[in-house]
Amino acid sequence: MQAHELHDMQEAIREEGLDGWLFSNFRHRDLLSDGILGVDTGATNTRRWVYAVPAQGEPRGIVHFIEKDILEGLPGSRTAYVSREEFLAALAPLGGKRWGVHSSETISAISYLDRGTAATLEKAGLTLVSAEALIQRFRGLLDEEGIASHERAAAGLYRIVEIAWERVRQAYAAEAAGEASASLREGDIRALMLEEMDRRGLIPGHPPIVAGGANSGNPHYDFSGSGAAFKKGGVIQFDLWAREAGERSMVADISWVGVYAPEAPAAVRDAFSALVEAREGTLNFIGRELAAGRKLTGAQVDRKARQLLSDSGYGDALRHRTGHGIDTECHGSGVNIDSVEFPDHRFLLEGSCFSLEPGIYFGEFGLRTEIDVYIYRGKPVVSGGDYPRQTKLLTC
Repeated sequence: MQAHELHDMQEAIREEGLDGWLFSNFRHRDLLSDGILGVDTGATNTRRWVYAVPAQGEPRGIVHFIEKDILEGLPGSRTAYVSREEFLAALAPLGGKRWGVHSSETISAISYLDRGTAATLEKAGLTLVSAEALIQRFRGLLDEEGIASHERAAAGLYRIVEIAWERVRQAYAAEAAGEASASLREGDIRALMLEEMDRRGLIPGHPPIVAGGANSGNPHYDFSGSGAAFKKGGVIQFDLWAREAGERSMVADISWVGVYAPEAPAAVRDAFSALVEAREGTLNFIGRELAAGRKLTGAQVDRKARQLLSDSGYGDALRHRTGHGIDTECHGSGVNIDSVEFPDHRFLLEGSCFSLEPGIYFGEFGLRTEIDVYIYRGKPVVSGGDYPRQTKLLTC
């Protein structure tokens, strides 16, 4: 951790009104603690360590004697312990203060602190508060460089969708003319997307979702081999995400949907129209509230999207939250647009980046339309540059 990172961390602590941020790990179970501090994940970690960053002043590390170098390179002092009693004694100076820790009742993605360690810290007199807002401020907000990286990745994904759907159209036309020697399959399009990502220097981390027909009703659908063949009249769902190479490169994540036919069935067309209206209505809601100077939580935004879909008659088809935070990870550390799965009461802050991806799912098909949004100069901005977000179903 560099000096400027410590400065930013302490500024975040003060903004949240806490006395400090307490990191701790055992067997590298807390990925956030290792990642934020830059602890070597290959280092032996068979004993508990603690690193306490106060709102003001010098950080303090507590390490076991036989692993006293695990926090090597981090600023501040070190205290080595051998016994549990010495560990508690080393914690004592931190008592009587409110510390942000990696624990949350609702946001599982940042909840690493086990109950036993929490009890030990509380026994030493520390007051523990969830660090969820600290994590967002320090790791889940995009600066100018991060936005530029995110936009480049988004532009690449939009172009890949164009290329992929053109391949789908060609296959349909060939089939309709009786010229196709083999049906187009989910795996063919996924392979094409991966090739295009590689050509653009984009790293997905996991292959994109390409789901045809009833498979589109599974939001996290995956397959091995070549996947299923596309059937005439069936829904085709794309969901792809990737980032540029580089430690601080930001992810983009979009979903598009179409039909393997020249025209969509009425049920699919009506459901997709409701999705677009909910997505755009939610985006407009964010803009209005922020323009009026009102703070918004991820849970409030999710409730708005759900209300719009329920008003359209699709409430029973909702199966997941409206969106997730995006940063260097696809499901990042920032605010999630979620009031039902992992209710997120953190605010949409300047630099927050998140997906808006309302989805509705039925027995025969599912639909999801996803855009990425970031807060820039107090306004919601849809990433993708000159590429328009999807408002009509793709058809052949």
